[in-house]
Amino acid sequence: MKNREHERIWVSRILKVIGWAAVILLILIVLDAWRKGVFSSLDKMEAFISGFGVWSPVVFVIYQIMQIVVIPIIPGGVTTTAGVVMFGAVEGLLLNYIGICVGSMIAFILAKRYGKNLVLKFVEKKKYDKYESWLSKGKKFEIFFAICIFLPFAPDDLLCYLAGLTEMSYKKFITIILLGKWPAIICYSIGLNVITGWITSIL
Repeated sequence: MKNREHERIWVSRILKVIGWAAVILLILIVLDAWRKGVFSSLDKMEAFISGFGVWSPVVFVIYQIMQIVVIPIIPGGVTTTAGVVMFGAVEGLLLNYIGICVGSMIAFILAKRYGKNLVLKFVEKKKYDKYESWLSKGKKFEIFFAICIFLPFAPDDLLCYLAGLTEMSYKKFITIILLGKWPAIICYSIGLNVITGWITSIL
């Protein structure tokens, strides 16, 4: 029994190391792409992600996650727009939804686990101070948070980190994200497709 327990502990440690190594590698890849100007325009980002072939959807989801967790290295508007342009309204909507929801949950979990000190590494002190008074308002913050997640242009990436510093439960946070993100992303995707079609018809 002792040998099995010892083996289980070592397997757990190895898996953690592999997991952290993968996260660090992804961050380094994103930083390298950012330094090369990949995210400075939609065309550059589209060309970069398309270069991964059949893995392009997976790479896109990873970058969408990173633009939420590693604020503000990748502009959120660029990645969301890229999803619709590259993969179409339906697939782009789905990939955006997956990436944004997963990224939001990671931000919340990190804040819950490591607290204010970690949050301030990702969030500007000025922005944190702006919303800090909401953190102790309990139900009022939860209502405010749910409304912001529903709206397309609210600072929800920042608020996901701040939500992790409150008493909000994992279940409530995940429910708000999964239900609230659909309308915002759908509105964004439909609006973008309408604008793109309008521009195309003119040209």
